[in-house]
Amino acid sequence: MAYKRQIDRLPIIPANARKQNVVCHYCIVGCGYHAYSWPANKQGGTAPDQNAFGVDLSEQQYAETDAWYSPSMYNIVKQDGKDVHIVIKPDHECVVNSGLGSVRGARMAEMSYSQARSTQQQRLTDPLVWRYGQMQPTSWEDALDLVARVTARVVADKGEDALFVSAFDHGGAGGGYENTWGTGKLYFGAMKVKNIRIHNRPAYNSEVHATRDMGVGELNNCYEDAELADTIMVVGANPLETQTNYFLNHWVPNLRGSSLGKKDEQFSGEPHDRGRIVIVDPRRTVTVAACEAEAGAENVLHLQIKSGTDLALFNALFTEISEQGWVDQEFIDASTSDQEGEGDGSDPARPGVLTSFAAAREGNRVAIEEAAEITGVSADDIRKAAAWIAEPKEGGARRRTMFAYEKGLIWGNDNYRTNGALVNIALATGNVGRPGGGVVRLGGHQEGYARPADGHVGRPSAYVDRLLIEGQGGVHHIWGCDHYKTTLNAAEFKRVYKQRTDKVKDAMNAVPYGDRDAMVEAIVAAIDDGGLFAVDVDIVPTKIGEACHVMLPAATSGEMNLTSMNGERRMRITERYMDPPGQAMPDCLIAARIANHMQQVFTDLGKADIAANFDGFEWETEEDAFMDGYHATAHGGEHVTYERLRAMGTNGFQEPATGFEDGKIVGTQRLYTDGKFGTEDGKARFMVTAWRGLQAPGKTEQQAAYPFLINNGRANQVWQSAYLDVENDFVMDRWPFPFIEMHPDDMAKIGVKEGDLVEVYNDAGATQAMVYPTPSARPGETFMLFAYPTGVQGNVVNAGTNELHIPNYKQTWGNIRKIADAPASVAHLSFKSKEYSAA
Repeated sequence: MAYKRQIDRLPIIPANARKQNVVCHYCIVGCGYHAYSWPANKQGGTAPDQNAFGVDLSEQQYAETDAWYSPSMYNIVKQDGKDVHIVIKPDHECVVNSGLGSVRGARMAEMSYSQARSTQQQRLTDPLVWRYGQMQPTSWEDALDLVARVTARVVADKGEDALFVSAFDHGGAGGGYENTWGTGKLYFGAMKVKNIRIHNRPAYNSEVHATRDMGVGELNNCYEDAELADTIMVVGANPLETQTNYFLNHWVPNLRGSSLGKKDEQFSGEPHDRGRIVIVDPRRTVTVAACEAEAGAENVLHLQIKSGTDLALFNALFTEISEQGWVDQEFIDASTSDQEGEGDGSDPARPGVLTSFAAAREGNRVAIEEAAEITGVSADDIRKAAAWIAEPKEGGARRRTMFAYEKGLIWGNDNYRTNGALVNIALATGNVGRPGGGVVRLGGHQEGYARPADGHVGRPSAYVDRLLIEGQGGVHHIWGCDHYKTTLNAAEFKRVYKQRTDKVKDAMNAVPYGDRDAMVEAIVAAIDDGGLFAVDVDIVPTKIGEACHVMLPAATSGEMNLTSMNGERRMRITERYMDPPGQAMPDCLIAARIANHMQQVFTDLGKADIAANFDGFEWETEEDAFMDGYHATAHGGEHVTYERLRAMGTNGFQEPATGFEDGKIVGTQRLYTDGKFGTEDGKARFMVTAWRGLQAPGKTEQQAAYPFLINNGRANQVWQSAYLDVENDFVMDRWPFPFIEMHPDDMAKIGVKEGDLVEVYNDAGATQAMVYPTPSARPGETFMLFAYPTGVQGNVVNAGTNELHIPNYKQTWGNIRKIADAPASVAHLSFKSKEYSAA
């Protein structure tokens, strides 16, 4: 029997099965899949004309054939209320993944809601309200009436600043253009809510303000560029683990030298060898090991920096490249500003000076020996990295270098300046807008942002978590977030949040539920006394949801039509292939119905002028929301419709759209190929990014006080905060507790062995983890699984952020002590090395 999947054989997909486009809704890569569905009482046959693949299935199929799928790709779901078989399998024709399926995407079918096979039974199926001392199911009308009456009353009495919002700002499972437009139109259109935060950080901001201020959007190249690059520089990222099929399908061919034919085709006459890679990370990751296995250790340079010192390294590289004359002066002259910036970098809205190349070169000058002292990286390796990045090739051709970065940078020390310092190197070497180049986020979620203008939020935007802890706000609307697991200063946040929401629960308990007027008055009185009324919109019960007073069930990708774009701006549609569970509906339609109810309440209150702000939410389908929002906000949006996206299949088009020709949407492979950037004059800006140590408040003191770095991040098997995994044996059997990787010498010092439970603690809080011996770890440096429900790493992250309130999750230090020997749920686990080798 397949692993805990209660199935030992699979039905054959019939030739007449329904076939729909699917994009994996987990990580940013967005691999292409197809969903095949057919009636539960039928199946296909082995003859070629009896199955969807048109092959003779009575014969043994070759390895990795397209005519194959695994038990994880199969389920029985509802379509129009009827049971159907469904298979969701990778599309071999999708250029993103070429038929590869990740441990996440290749489980989309078994991770779907199924009454027949009892998968994902924890899904929310009905609106829930706090009633009789617990959450009870109710109707949409009843739940939305309560939400609207309390929200409208608080807004009317205290103003819109008393309404706090937490919202997704991405694509894929949690968002998409439909749903970000729904929430955006509600909170930024009908209202002007400024106390709003994003799902993984405590304010409404960009994690890449710096690159945008410099005129360079963060997703500016295409996945093919990883195949074309002479050198890849990757910072604070572990792409084998977290962008798996992008790495396997586009990086590995370059590292192996097997993409050289494509290079010859596009760069005839240029010399090249197999790709080289520079990896900046304090930790030896599985990506480092994989690159050494595939490219050979001589083509891999791991700069194992001291945590948080990236900025000093980048400034030294920028200095060395400039002094060696390895810059692209023609590009600098044509496409970057020669105007020196003003200020000293102390403006909290822009904590770096936008300027010319010459001014940045002087302002960022750092000697290699000084950088070696700060970073712990040898001077020779810094020089080697500079040469691999920028030294011209034989014959004088410029080196094509792709710069890729992710959470280790954007959730690390001095976010704004560090981001700008990396973009400086890309601009200086002319590696933006050219094949084989780019300076890009690797990303977490897919993207799908469509919202009205957000200028009213301000910059820096409000530090919402801090305001909630201070007792501010009266109503909190939460969309697809769980701050109990995914915020900094989490222990204090949870403590105060529960106190405030319990105060409202106590007030609700004292009123008969049927007396709506008395209920609203009781809730408002509790809010006036420091309470908080919380509404949670999600697909599953959450930790923060346990504190809430209303929960509204949402549909997710595949249960609605959903559009998103991936890390190379490739936009596609996932078609609705199954019914959502129970009464669940798309977030955009929930937002519309909240707006409709708010309008009625304000009308009843005699506030017709406010009620009029809620016009324009007469959506009946998610397509209505898409057409309303995407066409209003996206460049070239007028060319994009559901019908056209369906015809484009799993390859879609790359945003922005520029036209519609020969039945296809015309897209944009790379940005800035014309040398024009996203500034008023079209000239990119360099930035003065002086090194200033650990910038976030409290980090220097914490580092001095505690012996262990508590680095943190993702694991391949786990999606984000494990919100879909908590009832899934495949994940929870492997990770019943979050792992913490430790060097064996550190384990010996505190007297623990593999699998033992330990407490991680510091001045911010405490959490628990399961010890995973890792000889490749440096003594004193650990790595813990982030945002896991059975041990929240955010409990030990202090409240310090950069000026723009970007959280610094990565630079956290603490102590570790043993709690218990490995429990029974851990006894069966393997603690072998996670690295793989070419053999």
